[in-house]
Amino acid sequence: MASNIVVLSCLLCICLFELLSYQAFSWGPIDATKGFISLHLNHSNFVIQRPYDVPEHLRYSFKHGVHKLWVYSTDKPHSPTSSTNPRTEIRIHGYDYSSGVWQFEAHGYVPNGTSGVCIMQVFGASPHATTPMLRVYNGSLSYYRAPVIVPCIYNRWFKLNVIHDVDGSSVKVYIDGILTYEAPGRGGTSHYFKCGVYAQNDDSYYMESRWKGIKIFKKCDY
Repeated sequence: MASNIVVLSCLLCICLFELLSYQAFSWGPIDATKGFISLHLNHSNFVIQRPYDVPEHLRYSFKHGVHKLWVYSTDKPHSPTSSTNPRTEIRIHGYDYSSGVWQFEAHGYVPNGTSGVCIMQVFGASPHATTPMLRVYNGSLSYYRAPVIVPCIYNRWFKLNVIHDVDGSSVKVYIDGILTYEAPGRGGTSHYFKCGVYAQNDDSYYMESRWKGIKIFKKCDY
Protein backbone atom coordinates (compact mmCIF):
# COMPACT_ATOMS: atom_id res chain seq x y z
CA MET A 1 0.00 0.00 0.00
CA ALA A 2 2.75 2.43 1.00
CA SER A 3 4.73 1.68 -2.17
CA ASN A 4 1.63 2.34 -4.29
CA ILE A 5 1.21 5.73 -2.63
CA VAL A 6 4.85 6.58 -3.37
CA VAL A 7 4.48 5.59 -7.03
CA LEU A 8 1.22 7.57 -7.36
CA SER A 9 2.84 10.61 -5.73
CA CYS A 10 5.76 10.36 -8.15
CA LEU A 11 3.43 10.18 -11.14
CA LEU A 12 1.58 13.27 -9.92
CA CYS A 13 4.90 15.08 -9.42
CA ILE A 14 6.02 14.15 -12.94
CA CYS A 15 2.77 15.45 -14.43
CA LEU A 16 3.02 18.70 -12.45
CA PHE A 17 6.68 19.18 -13.38
CA GLU A 18 5.99 18.56 -17.07
CA LEU A 19 3.02 20.95 -16.99
CA LEU A 20 5.06 23.71 -15.37
CA SER A 21 7.92 23.06 -17.77
CA TYR A 22 5.53 23.33 -20.71
CA GLN A 23 4.10 26.59 -19.41
CA ALA A 24 7.54 28.07 -18.76
CA PHE A 25 9.07 26.80 -22.00
CA SER A 26 6.17 26.68 -24.44
CA TRP A 27 8.49 26.32 -27.41
CA GLY A 28 9.51 22.87 -26.20
CA PRO A 29 12.86 21.19 -25.57
CA ILE A 30 16.04 22.30 -27.30
CA ASP A 31 19.15 20.55 -28.57
CA ALA A 32 21.66 21.55 -25.90
CA THR A 33 24.52 20.17 -28.00
CA LYS A 34 24.10 22.68 -30.83
CA GLY A 35 27.44 24.45 -31.38
CA PHE A 36 29.38 21.61 -29.70
CA ILE A 37 31.47 18.86 -31.23
CA SER A 38 31.06 15.25 -30.12
CA LEU A 39 34.24 13.59 -28.82
CA HIS A 40 35.07 9.94 -29.50
CA LEU A 41 34.45 7.52 -26.63
CA ASN A 42 35.26 3.82 -26.33
CA HIS A 43 35.54 1.29 -23.51
CA SER A 44 38.90 2.69 -22.38
CA ASN A 45 37.27 6.03 -21.55
CA PHE A 46 34.98 4.43 -18.94
CA VAL A 47 36.90 3.77 -15.72
CA ILE A 48 34.79 2.01 -13.10
CA GLN A 49 35.41 3.15 -9.53
CA ARG A 50 33.92 0.67 -7.06
CA PRO A 51 34.49 -0.63 -3.51
CA TYR A 52 38.12 -1.76 -3.52
CA ASP A 53 37.43 -5.18 -2.01
CA VAL A 54 34.66 -6.21 -4.42
CA PRO A 55 35.04 -7.57 -7.98
CA GLU A 56 33.74 -5.23 -10.66
CA HIS A 57 30.96 -7.56 -11.81
CA LEU A 58 29.37 -7.45 -8.34
CA ARG A 59 28.80 -3.69 -8.57
CA TYR A 60 28.66 -2.94 -12.31
CA SER A 61 27.22 -4.44 -15.49
CA PHE A 62 26.95 -3.39 -19.12
CA LYS A 63 24.20 -5.14 -21.07
CA HIS A 64 22.24 -4.11 -24.17
CA GLY A 65 23.87 -0.69 -24.13
CA VAL A 66 22.96 0.06 -20.50
CA HIS A 67 25.49 0.72 -17.74
CA LYS A 68 24.06 -0.44 -14.41
CA LEU A 69 25.90 0.67 -11.26
CA TRP A 70 24.99 -0.16 -7.67
CA VAL A 71 26.49 0.12 -4.21
CA TYR A 72 25.56 -0.51 -0.57
CA SER A 73 25.85 1.93 2.31
CA THR A 74 28.05 -0.60 4.14
CA ASP A 75 30.55 -0.91 1.28
CA LYS A 76 34.18 0.16 1.47
CA PRO A 77 35.45 3.24 -0.44
CA HIS A 78 37.02 2.88 -3.88
CA SER A 79 40.55 2.85 -2.48
CA PRO A 80 42.09 1.49 0.75
CA THR A 81 43.61 4.93 1.36
CA SER A 82 40.35 6.85 0.76
CA SER A 83 38.09 8.10 3.54
CA THR A 84 35.21 8.89 1.16
CA ASN A 85 31.78 7.26 1.11
CA PRO A 86 30.94 4.12 -0.89
CA ARG A 87 30.58 4.57 -4.62
CA THR A 88 30.30 2.82 -7.93
CA GLU A 89 30.88 5.42 -10.61
CA ILE A 90 31.97 5.76 -14.20
CA ARG A 91 34.88 8.17 -14.34
CA ILE A 92 35.29 9.61 -17.82
CA HIS A 93 38.98 9.15 -18.62
CA GLY A 94 40.93 10.92 -21.34
CA TYR A 95 38.95 14.16 -21.39
CA ASP A 96 40.06 16.02 -18.27
CA TYR A 97 39.86 19.75 -18.89
CA SER A 98 40.89 23.07 -17.33
CA SER A 99 39.35 25.61 -19.72
CA GLY A 100 36.66 25.95 -22.37
CA VAL A 101 33.02 24.83 -22.44
CA TRP A 102 32.35 21.12 -21.99
CA GLN A 103 29.19 19.04 -21.91
CA PHE A 104 28.05 15.69 -20.55
CA GLU A 105 25.02 14.01 -22.13
CA ALA A 106 23.35 10.73 -21.22
CA HIS A 107 20.03 9.09 -20.46
CA GLY A 108 19.70 8.17 -16.80
CA TYR A 109 17.39 6.02 -14.71
CA VAL A 110 17.01 5.83 -10.91
CA PRO A 111 14.87 3.05 -9.42
CA ASN A 112 12.46 3.62 -6.57
CA GLY A 113 14.13 3.51 -3.13
CA THR A 114 17.55 4.87 -4.11
CA SER A 115 18.14 7.95 -1.95
CA GLY A 116 20.86 10.09 -0.38
CA VAL A 117 23.12 9.60 -3.37
CA CYS A 118 24.99 11.58 -6.01
CA ILE A 119 24.23 10.24 -9.49
CA MET A 120 26.32 12.71 -11.54
CA GLN A 121 29.11 15.13 -10.80
CA VAL A 122 31.80 17.26 -12.35
CA PHE A 123 34.89 16.61 -10.28
CA GLY A 124 37.21 19.50 -9.52
CA ALA A 125 36.67 22.80 -7.72
CA SER A 126 38.40 25.09 -5.22
CA PRO A 127 38.21 24.85 -2.27
CA HIS A 128 35.49 22.24 -2.83
CA ALA A 129 35.88 18.83 -4.46
CA THR A 130 33.13 19.19 -7.08
CA THR A 131 31.65 21.88 -9.29
CA PRO A 132 28.10 20.46 -9.57
CA MET A 133 26.59 17.41 -7.94
CA LEU A 134 23.21 16.04 -8.90
CA ARG A 135 21.71 14.05 -6.05
CA VAL A 136 18.58 12.05 -5.41
CA TYR A 137 16.69 12.35 -2.12
CA ASN A 138 13.40 10.46 -1.70
CA GLY A 139 12.66 10.55 -5.41
CA SER A 140 13.60 14.17 -6.07
CA LEU A 141 16.59 15.25 -8.13
CA SER A 142 18.44 18.15 -6.52
CA TYR A 143 21.47 20.33 -7.06
CA TYR A 144 23.57 19.22 -4.10
CA ARG A 145 21.10 18.99 -1.19
CA ALA A 146 18.97 21.85 -2.48
CA PRO A 147 17.27 23.19 -4.49
CA VAL A 148 15.13 20.43 -5.98
CA ILE A 149 15.25 20.69 -9.76
CA VAL A 150 13.02 17.72 -10.66
CA PRO A 151 10.42 16.79 -8.02
CA CYS A 152 10.14 13.12 -8.97
CA ILE A 153 12.79 11.25 -10.94
CA TYR A 154 12.11 7.61 -9.99
CA ASN A 155 11.43 4.79 -12.45
CA ARG A 156 11.72 6.66 -15.73
CA TRP A 157 14.40 7.38 -18.27
CA PHE A 158 15.40 11.03 -18.48
CA LYS A 159 17.83 12.84 -20.75
CA LEU A 160 20.52 14.77 -18.89
CA ASN A 161 22.79 17.47 -20.30
CA VAL A 162 25.26 19.28 -18.05
CA ILE A 163 27.23 22.17 -19.55
CA HIS A 164 30.28 23.46 -17.69
CA ASP A 165 31.71 26.77 -18.87
CA VAL A 166 35.03 26.96 -17.07
CA ASP A 167 36.09 30.41 -18.27
CA GLY A 168 32.59 31.84 -17.87
CA SER A 169 32.25 30.17 -14.44
CA SER A 170 28.79 28.71 -14.99
CA VAL A 171 26.97 25.38 -14.99
CA LYS A 172 23.70 24.63 -16.80
CA VAL A 173 21.57 21.54 -16.22
CA TYR A 174 19.06 20.40 -18.84
CA ILE A 175 16.51 17.66 -18.19
CA ASP A 176 14.77 16.29 -21.28
CA GLY A 177 15.97 19.29 -23.27
CA ILE A 178 14.66 21.88 -20.80
CA LEU A 179 17.02 24.18 -18.90
CA THR A 180 16.07 23.36 -15.31
CA TYR A 181 18.89 24.94 -13.33
CA GLU A 182 21.82 27.32 -13.74
CA ALA A 183 24.53 27.90 -11.16
CA PRO A 184 27.90 29.65 -10.86
CA GLY A 185 31.11 27.67 -11.24
CA ARG A 186 33.19 26.74 -8.20
CA GLY A 187 36.74 27.28 -9.41
CA GLY A 188 39.36 24.58 -9.74
CA THR A 189 42.11 23.88 -12.25
CA SER A 190 41.19 20.38 -13.49
CA HIS A 191 37.80 18.75 -14.11
CA TYR A 192 36.22 15.55 -15.39
CA PHE A 193 32.75 13.98 -15.57
CA LYS A 194 31.39 11.11 -13.47
CA CYS A 195 28.08 9.29 -13.18
CA GLY A 196 26.78 6.36 -11.17
CA VAL A 197 26.06 6.18 -7.45
CA TYR A 198 28.09 7.89 -4.73
CA ALA A 199 26.63 7.75 -1.20
CA GLN A 200 25.90 11.07 0.50
CA ASN A 201 24.14 11.97 3.75
CA ASP A 202 20.98 10.04 4.67
CA ASP A 203 21.78 7.35 2.12
CA SER A 204 19.60 4.31 1.53
CA TYR A 205 21.08 0.87 2.12
CA TYR A 206 20.97 0.03 -1.61
CA MET A 207 21.68 2.65 -4.30
CA GLU A 208 21.46 2.17 -8.06
CA SER A 209 21.45 4.17 -11.27
CA ARG A 210 21.53 3.19 -14.93
CA TRP A 211 23.00 5.08 -17.87
CA LYS A 212 22.95 4.79 -21.64
CA GLY A 213 24.05 6.92 -24.56
CA ILE A 214 26.86 8.61 -22.64
CA LYS A 215 28.50 11.33 -24.73
CA ILE A 216 31.04 14.09 -24.16
CA PHE A 217 31.02 17.35 -26.11
CA LYS A 218 33.29 20.37 -26.38
CA LYS A 219 32.25 23.83 -27.54
CA CYS A 220 33.48 24.63 -31.03
CA ASP A 221 36.37 27.11 -31.17
CA TYR A 222 35.72 29.42 -34.08
